[in-house]
Amino acid sequence: MINIASVSLAQPLETIADELGRSFGEYGFAVVRDHGIPQDLIDEAERVSKAFFALPADVKRAYKIEGGGGARGYTPFGTEKAKDAEVFDLKEFWHVGRDLPEGHPLSQFMAPNVWPTEVEGFRETMAALFSAFEVAGGRVLEAIALHLGRPRDFFAASVADGNSVMRLLHYPPLGEGAPEGAIRAAGHEDINTITLLLGAEEAGLELLARDGQWHAVDVPAGALVINVGDMLQRQTNGQLRSTTHRVVNPRGEAARRARYSMPFFLHFRPDFLIEPLPECVGEGTAAAPEPITAHDYLMQRLREINLV
Repeated sequence: MINIASVSLAQPLETIADELGRSFGEYGFAVVRDHGIPQDLIDEAERVSKAFFALPADVKRAYKIEGGGGARGYTPFGTEKAKDAEVFDLKEFWHVGRDLPEGHPLSQFMAPNVWPTEVEGFRETMAALFSAFEVAGGRVLEAIALHLGRPRDFFAASVADGNSVMRLLHYPPLGEGAPEGAIRAAGHEDINTITLLLGAEEAGLELLARDGQWHAVDVPAGALVINVGDMLQRQTNGQLRSTTHRVVNPRGEAARRARYSMPFFLHFRPDFLIEPLPECVGEGTAAAPEPITAHDYLMQRLREINLV
C-alpha cells in the first residue's frame, strides 16, 4: 500500500506544500484535484485528439518530422523505446510545443508547431490546453518552492519560455501481432522538470516504489497525476524523486479498448543551468551531479530513448 498525496490546488499553497513535498520525496508522485483546467476544454481536447488518431495512417505519417526528435507533430506507433528496453512501446503520439515569436532568442531550441488541417479546431483547442497546463504546472511549482523553503516564485524565471511539450497519446487496442514482452509504456523516468498527466483514470499506470514493487496509481475522475522528472531530481540532488513508472497492458474487455491520455512535460528554459541547490548538498546526501544546461541534458536523454 502506498500513500500518495491527493490535494486540492484550490487550497492555500502553504497548507499543501509539505504534503506534496513528502509525496514527491517518497514516491515521486502526487494527485492534484481542482487544478483549474476547465472540464469542457479537456472534453474538447479528447474529442479532437481521438479524431486525429482515427485518421488513415498515411495522413498521420505526413506530419512526422524527420530529424526532429519527435519534438513536434506525429510520432508513429512502434517508434519510442524506454531507456534500455528491448522492444518498442505500444503507442503513437502527437507533440505540441511552445510557439515563440520570430526572432526570439530561444527559437533555435524550439521548432515551430505543425497542425493537422484535417481536424477542425485542433490548433485552437490544443493551444488553449497548453496554456492551461502551464498555469496549473506553475502553481504546483510554487508549492514545491515553498516546501524547499524558497520564495513561491523561485522557479518562475527558470521555466519562463521553457521547452515544455504536451503529448497526445493513443494506445490502440492490443493486437495479436505485438512483439513478445511489449507493453503500452515500459518502465521509464521522465526527463523534464515535472509532468502533469490528464486521462490516467483508466487502470494501467503503475510506479516502482522503494520496496521494489509496482503499485497502481489510483486517480479520481478529472484529477491530474503529477510526477517529478529527472531535471528536478537533479536540481534537488535526489531530495525529490524521479520515479520509474509504466503503463501496463489491460486484461479482459479493457484490452479491446483504446487508451488515450495527455501528459504535459513542463521543462526548464533550454539555457537554464541545472545544478544542485545548496541546501540539497552536504553531509548525508548523494554526491552532487555536474551542472548541465537543460538543453544538453534533454538531448542526452532523447538519444537514450530512440528519439534522436
